[in-house]
Amino acid sequence: MRGFTLIELMVVLVIMGILAALIVPNIIGRTDEARVTAAKTDIGTIMQALKLYKLDNGIYPTQQQGLAALVVKPTTPPIPGNWKPYLEKLPADPWGRPYQYLNPGIHGSVDVLSFGADGKPGGEGADADIGSWQ
Repeated sequence: MRGFTLIELMVVLVIMGILAALIVPNIIGRTDEARVTAAKTDIGTIMQALKLYKLDNGIYPTQQQGLAALVVKPTTPPIPGNWKPYLEKLPADPWGRPYQYLNPGIHGSVDVLSFGADGKPGGEGADADIGSWQ
């Protein structure tokens, strides 16, 4: 039985190293893109639920009631008269933190946003805020 020579093993390792150097950076960049896309999708869903809430009740949930008003009927005034569940549960952003809700909003009547990968306002790239106004 014949084994591999040291040169054959080295050639295979060099080829694997070259492939890894070409492929890994592409995969790492896609993870951040996927998270941003997921956040935009979640924010769109939350905004649709907020619009239905307003259509049924005449107003958006207050800042104090927050996004929880889409899942559980608020007990603080103004208590909505035509409330129904608008979301089965509130999603967390792709980095595991709750979405932020502003009423009144800075960019619209209400704003829903994620602070991105760093969890802080502002930032660039994956750390940039992702909001309902984008």
